[in-house]
Amino acid sequence: MAAETRAWDEIRPPELDLIEDCVHCGFCLPTCPTYSLWHEEMDSPRGRIVLMREGLEPGSDVSASMVGHLDNCLGCMACVTACPSGVAYDKLITDTRAQVERNFQRPRLEAAHRRIIFGLFTHPGRLRALIPGMLATKPLRLERLLGRFPKLQGMLRMAPPVKLRDIARRIPEHTAAEGSSRGRVAILQGCVQRVFFADVNQATIEVLSAEGWDVDAPRAPRCCGSLMQHTGADEGARALARETIEAFADYDAVIVNAAGCGSGMKEYPHLLRDDPEWSGRAETFAAKVKDVSELLAGEEPRAPRGRIERKVAYHDACHLAHAQGIRSEPREMLRQIPGVEIAEPEGWEICCGSAGIYNLVKPEPAAELGRRKAEALAATGAESIAAANPGCSIQIAAYLGELGRPTPIVHPIELVYESIQKARETAR
Repeated sequence: MAAETRAWDEIRPPELDLIEDCVHCGFCLPTCPTYSLWHEEMDSPRGRIVLMREGLEPGSDVSASMVGHLDNCLGCMACVTACPSGVAYDKLITDTRAQVERNFQRPRLEAAHRRIIFGLFTHPGRLRALIPGMLATKPLRLERLLGRFPKLQGMLRMAPPVKLRDIARRIPEHTAAEGSSRGRVAILQGCVQRVFFADVNQATIEVLSAEGWDVDAPRAPRCCGSLMQHTGADEGARALARETIEAFADYDAVIVNAAGCGSGMKEYPHLLRDDPEWSGRAETFAAKVKDVSELLAGEEPRAPRGRIERKVAYHDACHLAHAQGIRSEPREMLRQIPGVEIAEPEGWEICCGSAGIYNLVKPEPAAELGRRKAEALAATGAESIAAANPGCSIQIAAYLGELGRPTPIVHPIELVYESIQKARETAR
C-alpha cells in the first residue's frame, strides 16, 4: 500500500516544534500589514501558521488558496517583534515558501514573471544594461498605458532614478584608513545597491575610512541571495550564499548597508543547516556580518561632525528593525550629527509594502501600504527621510511623489558623510 502523501516534502519542511510555539494569542494581528488591510484570519501570521501545520498533515496538498494566503505575506517580520512567545515566524515562512516553490505549479505567466525578476535583480551587469532603456521610457510615462497589466505597470513605477554615469560607475576595491587603523573590514556591494545606490556604497566607504577602518569592496559576490531566500527560490539562494561566504572568507567583519541583505546573510546558518560542508562556515560567517550602524554605534566617533540643521524622519526598514532587531543604532548614528532633529512617524512597525519583490508580484496591496507609509512620513513635516534599505527608498519615493510631497530620501550613512564633509570644510 502506497504511503500517504502530504503537501510539504522532506526537504527542510517547516518544523513542527516551531509551529507549536504559537499559542494563537493575537498579539501579532495589529502589526501585520495584510491583516490590517483585509482583517482575514488566514492573512495573519497565526492563520498562516495554521496552513503550515496543515501542510505537514498526511493527505494534505498544496492548494491555490493556501498558496494565495502564503504569498500575501510580506515577510516583514513585524510579528516576530510583537510575539510574546518568541515564535520564529522568520524561519517558518522561509521554509514554507521554499516548499511552495518546489511543490506548487504556478501559472505560466506568473512563473515567468518571477524568473524575469530573479534573472534581472540578482545580476548587476544586466541591471546596468537596462539603464539606457529606463532613461528613455521614464519621460514617456509608459506606466500609465499599462493599466491592464498591473505587474508590468508596477515594475515601471518602481524603477529608481538613474543616470548614464551609473552604467560604468565603479567604487574603489580598497580604501585605506585615515590615521591609525582600527582594523580591516569588507563591505557587500550588493546587486541593486551597487547599480542604483552607488552613492550609498561610496558614503559607507568614506565614513568607515574616516573612522579608522581599512575598507575593501570586493566585486564578488554579485548578489548575496537574500531576494531569492526570502521568496522561496531555495536552490538559487543556497548557491549565492555559498559564493558569498567564500568571497568574504578572509575578513573578520562584513559590513552591510542594505537591511534585506544583512538579514539574509545573518540567516545563512538556517538556510544551510543541512549542508555538512557549509553549515559550520555559515555559522562563522553570520557572526561576522554587521549593519554599518552596528559597527559605528559600537565605537567612539573619530571624525568631527559638522552641523546639519534638518528635520529628518527615520523610517524603520523591516529587515533591520524586525528581522535583525536593530532600531537604536541608526538613531544613535544620526544623533551624533549636530543640528539633526529625528522625527518618528506613526505606525513605524508597519511595512512600507516594498518587502523584497513584493511590490512587483503583489502591486495592489503594496500600493496601499506604500500610500499609508508615505502619508505617515509626510505628516512628520520632515525635510528629508532616512531609510536603510534600497527597496524602501524606491517604494516611499514613488508614493510621496503620488501624494504630491516629494521629499529627499537618503541612507543614514549619507547624512553622516555629509556631516563629516561639512566639518572638514569648516576646518579649512
